Parts: sequence; C-alpha cells; structure tokens
Amino acid sequence: MESLPAAHLAGLTPKHIEVKFYDDRMEKIPFDEPTNLVAISIETYTAKRAYQIATEYRRRNIPVVMGGFHATLIPEEVSEYAESVVVGEAEAVWKDLISDFERGELKRIYKSEKRPDISKIQPDRSILKGKRYLPIGLVEAARGCTFKCDFCVIQTYFESTQNRKEIETILDEIKSISDKRKLIFFVDDNIVSHPKEAKAFYKALIPLKIRWVSQAAITMTHDDEMLKLLKESGCQGVLIGFESLNNENLLKMNKSFNTTKGGIEAAVNKMNSYGIRLYATFIFGYDNDTMDSFQEAVQFCIKHKIFMAAFNHLTPFPGTPLYKRLEEEGKLLYPKWWLADEYRYGQVPFRTNMDPETIQLECVKARKSFYSYSSIWKRMFSKTNSGSFFMLQAYLFINFLLRKEASLRDLYPLGDESFQGELLKVKETSLAFHKNS
Repeated sequence: MESLPAAHLAGLTPKHIEVKFYDDRMEKIPFDEPTNLVAISIETYTAKRAYQIATEYRRRNIPVVMGGFHATLIPEEVSEYAESVVVGEAEAVWKDLISDFERGELKRIYKSEKRPDISKIQPDRSILKGKRYLPIGLVEAARGCTFKCDFCVIQTYFESTQNRKEIETILDEIKSISDKRKLIFFVDDNIVSHPKEAKAFYKALIPLKIRWVSQAAITMTHDDEMLKLLKESGCQGVLIGFESLNNENLLKMNKSFNTTKGGIEAAVNKMNSYGIRLYATFIFGYDNDTMDSFQEAVQFCIKHKIFMAAFNHLTPFPGTPLYKRLEEEGKLLYPKWWLADEYRYGQVPFRTNMDPETIQLECVKARKSFYSYSSIWKRMFSKTNSGSFFMLQAYLFINFLLRKEASLRDLYPLGDESFQGELLKVKETSLAFHKNS
C-alpha cells in the first residue's frame, strides 16, 4: 500500500524545499543522487534495513534524520545511526528541524512537549505518483487509541490518547483521491474511539457513497447506533483484535474488555447481523496457550464464517509493558531481536511455557488450515461474505491471496542480506562535519 507517513512528512515540508521520495519496498534507492538531507521512517521490523540505508548515505557524507515508531520507542539506539532523531509525532517539530538544518544547527533530538494539533493536516500525495501501489486510498481520520493493551506499540507511542482531524479536512482529502473503483482504508488505530465524534464523522461520510475499511475495537458491537451508521457510511469491514479465546490470556494482556457483553461470539453475531465483514486477529504465546489453542481459534473462525483472520505469534516490541516484563524475567532470547543476524521473521524471540519453535510452526499451520479450500468454501456461504457480486469477488480474491501467502514470509530475513560492510554509527566528529558544511 502507499506510504501515507511519507506523504504527511512531505505535506509538512516548506514549499521551497525540493522533495523526492523512494520506497525501498518496491524500487532501488539512488544513493548517488545529489541530496542535502535524508529522512527515514523506521519501524522495529525495518530497523536493520533503515540502518543499512543510513549507512549508505553516511558513507557519502549525507546526514540522516530518522523518525517513526522505533525512533520513539528506543531513541537511544536510533540516535547511534542518525544525525538527528524525531521522537514522537513530526507535526510540531518538522519545520523547526528543516530551519535548523538550513542554518547548520541541526539538533540531535527533536521532541514535541505535547501531542500536536492534526485537525487540519493534509498529506502531499504528489510524491506517490508513478508508483504501482494497490488501488486503496489511505486516509487518517484520527491518530492513537485510548486502550492500554499490554503488547501494543500504539498505546506506548501515543500514551493511550487519540487526536482527531476536523471532519471537513477528512472529507476534502477523500474527495481529492477517491473514485468509484478505489477502496478507502482509514488507517486509524481505532476508528470507534470517542463514539460521539466517531458517529458525527460517519454521518458526514454517508453522502460521499464511498466504500471503506478500518481498524476498530470489539466495543463497537455494543452500540447498535454505531453499527447502523458504520454500515450506512459505506463500511465494508473492520479489523478487530480478538487475540485469544482464553479469558486468562485476555486479562494478562489488559484486554478483558473483549469478554464483556457476550464476548467475542456475541460480537461476531452482531457484526453479521449488520453485514459488516470481519478481519479477526489472534496472537499466541501467552502463558495459558496450549497446543489446542491454535486449532480452537481456527475452528471458531470457520464456524462463524469470518471473512478473514490472522494467526500470529506474540511479538515483544521495545518500550511496551510486555517487553519490559519479559526483559525483567530474563525470557528474551536476544538482547535486540530486530538486530540479531540469526533472527528471522516469524520466529518467537522469547521463552514461554511452550517451545518457541512450536509456536512458530503452529501459527503457520493455523493460517494454512483457515485458508484451506474446504474452509474458504464453508465460509463463502454467508450473506456477509457473499451477499453481492462485489462481496463475493472480494472474498474470493482476498482469501485465495492469503492462502498463497500463509507461509510466504516465514523465516524471511530482516534487512538486506546483500548489504556489504558494517553499519556505520554516528560520531560526534561526523555530526560536527555536517554542522559546518
């Protein structure tokens, strides 16, 4: 999908600055192209690759700025590989950073004292033109989530708060990108936070007659007015983190709200009654998980004809309560799994009551089982999944795609294995060089 964070950063950049954007997922970066400053958005899974890219530019004496989730979660590490680090959201500090750089006074850390006002923020999508992204328009209506789930990076990054854009700002953005063919994906961490404001937003969407999807919490199913407005506004489906069928696990992850008002089963039935498709996610690796937990989750999803589902291992991201607890208990298998050369995508980087390799293998088996031909066939006979030609077409396309990808990324290396040499760390001498140049 298109890179909305890059477009947002471009929208914040003063107009006299020439901006070029390269997406490392789908094109080669022209490291020798003349430039004055490089900005890299960094997440934990992409940290090693980001440091490799930064090294290539540092070899050419070009300063690097890093921001994003990983830069905020663990700025001490990121500052070793970047001349400057943006901690938190960029809206309040980006123009100051650019101004400081133009004067040769780039600071090591830029951090907003409070959450910025994003009410009128608009991305600059011109940097995305010409790139072969999926025909899905990414739009941000609100940022952050008010829940405090134990494993979640979002609650750590935004301190369990949510900021919202003005409705007119969002509508203008949608009108500028949407057409009848394009699906809108609201990238909000929880589209149903602050129900009063959320409902006003859904009402404003109705005249646009768009199709959209997003991420939400199970609490949406407790509010019939919310569900009715979601459907009327064009909502095709939402991702909800069910996480576990075990109540003790949900309590451990600070997600006991998933058990209220009939719990997960009642939530699925309520969504089906409104014809809203569900992308259910499950995670495995908490203490109460057993060998039976994987197939129990799969069978639950097949029984209730859930549109699509994810079965993944628990991941301890730095800065989260989960990571701190596992670190204190001495259960982490690597000091920093995201930088360990021996770590591969899909591996479980901590010890628990189940063997880490077993959890990894059972997650793959669960995905293959859920996306088996028999499961796809059984789940197809649901009004929610195939009540119209559009729904049926989407159901078959997505399920066969995910069937193909069930084990595709398993044991995939982090970073670029063809990268040559050592990662270059920032030195005070190198920082002084850029200040004087």
